[in-house]
Amino acid sequence: MVILGPGASGKSALAIRLREITGLPLIELDKVFWRPGLATTRRDQWVKMQQRLVEEDRWIIDGDLGPYDAVEVRLAAADTIIFLDFSLVRCAWRAIRRSRERADFWLWLLRYRRQSRPLLMEAITKYAGHATLHVIRNPEELRRFLEVVRRNSGPAEPAPTDK
Repeated sequence: MVILGPGASGKSALAIRLREITGLPLIELDKVFWRPGLATTRRDQWVKMQQRLVEEDRWIIDGDLGPYDAVEVRLAAADTIIFLDFSLVRCAWRAIRRSRERADFWLWLLRYRRQSRPLLMEAITKYAGHATLHVIRNPEELRRFLEVVRRNSGPAEPAPTDK
């Protein structure tokens, strides 16, 4: 399961809730990708790291690294994709409330709907045509989605240690 969306859309919070419901292991890309000082991982290394991450049969991968990403690896391996398509205003408000962000974050967020979103949707079509896509546009849709997941999941097994 892959969770995508703009910064501050709630990807990590959703991933944690889904881990609690399903018992699937959670991989938080921000913890794997960013090096000390918020330095990026080289693209070739990032592709190899993701190939190792998706070797397991079942997982939740949370993250959208915008222009730094190589999303095709995890899209090709995913059976389910959740795209949080929340408004700029909602994401900006959440970002302001949670922490100080760098200028490149704000530029990415401001350009997300025009630039990143179309590229992601194209990549989903190209690499993940086999996967189930859930586009969630507001908190009410998210609540309903989580309710369906809860109903369809048996009791969750304890989640293995996160990577």
